[in-house]
Amino acid sequence: MFQRTLLRQAQAARSVLTSTSAAPMALRRTSRLQPRLPQSVRPFAPQLMSRFYSTEQKEASSEAAEASEQAEDPVRKELEEKKKEVVDLKDKYLRSVADFRNLQERTKRDMDSARNFAIQRFAVDLLESIDNFDRALLAVPADKLNAPETEANKDLLDLVAGLKMTENILMSTLTKHGLQRFDPGEKTEDGKAQKFDPNLHEATFMAKSADLEDGDVMHIQSKGYTLNGRVLRAAKVGVVKNT
Repeated sequence: MFQRTLLRQAQAARSVLTSTSAAPMALRRTSRLQPRLPQSVRPFAPQLMSRFYSTEQKEASSEAAEASEQAEDPVRKELEEKKKEVVDLKDKYLRSVADFRNLQERTKRDMDSARNFAIQRFAVDLLESIDNFDRALLAVPADKLNAPETEANKDLLDLVAGLKMTENILMSTLTKHGLQRFDPGEKTEDGKAQKFDPNLHEATFMAKSADLEDGDVMHIQSKGYTLNGRVLRAAKVGVVKNT
């Protein structure tokens, strides 16, 4: 029995040795039979594999970044919309401020105009009364006004003085409120007659005059008035026309 076991162990050891020696021969034969692959089809070198992996990582990171941007698009879109709304609201605010300032200025001008020309109708109604004072004074001959005071002409001189005083008080009161009277019959600084001005004068007739030039004012039918620089009533005059 003992010899049989030893014989079996020896046979098993031989079979193992023969199998291990035959394996390298089989590998050599198979390596000879396999064709050689071209250089372009050979397995990648470690450096190329690392580059390949790096490009893949970059593409993956870029895709992740794009995905994150796409995820942030709604927020960015909403932010842009809010910015546009802010710009529109600012523009509307500036326009409303400008309109309000224009309204303030216009209201101020209207109030000043209403204040300056509040007595316009009242002054127009008084102009005829003032003209009557002038007519009453012109009705008295100049020689009687310049004559020495006597018992006969005392009442007349007192009446004329009272009319002049009343007229002066009335004109001074109206002057405080912006009413001014201008007389086209007054001479200019160089002693010549005034020229016809369509903005201030109203020509009622035209006539020839040897002493005056064309366009000169030769007769004053009624004086003119202005209220705070605005012509309230144009002066009615006669104009020279020699040609």
